[in-house]
Amino acid sequence: MHRKDFIKLSALGILWLYSCGISHVKNRKKTLAIQLYTVRDAMSADPEKTLERLAAMGFTGLEIYGYDGTFFGKTSKEFQNILKNTGLRVISSHHTTGIFNKGQGTLLNNWEKSVEALHFIGSEYMVCSYLFPEERTIENYKKLPELLENSGKVTKEAGIQFAYHNHDFEFEKFDETRNVYDFILENSSSELVKMELDLYWIAKAGIDPLVYFENYPKRFPLWHVKDMKEGSKDFTEIGNGTIDFERIFKAKEQAGLEYWFLEQDSSDKDIFESIRISSEFVAKNRFFLK
Repeated sequence: MHRKDFIKLSALGILWLYSCGISHVKNRKKTLAIQLYTVRDAMSADPEKTLERLAAMGFTGLEIYGYDGTFFGKTSKEFQNILKNTGLRVISSHHTTGIFNKGQGTLLNNWEKSVEALHFIGSEYMVCSYLFPEERTIENYKKLPELLENSGKVTKEAGIQFAYHNHDFEFEKFDETRNVYDFILENSSSELVKMELDLYWIAKAGIDPLVYFENYPKRFPLWHVKDMKEGSKDFTEIGNGTIDFERIFKAKEQAGLEYWFLEQDSSDKDIFESIRISSEFVAKNRFFLK
């Protein structure tokens, strides 16, 4: 994409934001952020063009994934230049444990190098994103709080907050009195290990997130905001499903919310059309921190 074309698209994106009642898009309180896994196919094909398109749609913040010694095949400096050119900033980054998948960018494989790279591009958070099915054993669960804490100690030295992102399997029983999620929360430092709450997955598990906000206040600075279809429980656009976001966002102070990310794992539409629908609902309902 030529620079003049990108500037035109960016201008259209800014006009769209103002038409939806959003201004001061660089203000953290009004950050419109997205988890890039939503557009993973586009990122694989052309990361720079994809980020330009997201910026033109009004996004200012990113949660990235897949760091493997490079950022989507780009060096740290190259990726930093793309961010600068598009006006986007990385708020958070997803990483797996390295227990099963032992590639670079994991908690157990030269974690210090990953932290250094994320610090270089200005990320505020690094998140354990997922446990592969092979990792979901009682033995690994028992070791997980220590692994998360040790990872958090390294990120803290770089001024980065560590967090853990849930799916629905964490709400399965760990023992007779608690689930896996409770075990992680109870056995890890509330300062070193914050939680990135995925509102879709906790809803799919049939759990009320407000219960966790009450029991573990200020532990949930990051959220994934995505919706769930009635009946099938498939992913859908924010506002087109069954999750009561207004009720949840009213508890944001108790949760300690700092940033949230629009995400949609899959869609029955073009994914950028789904993003547009979700963004319009967000703007209309002003789901911001203030």
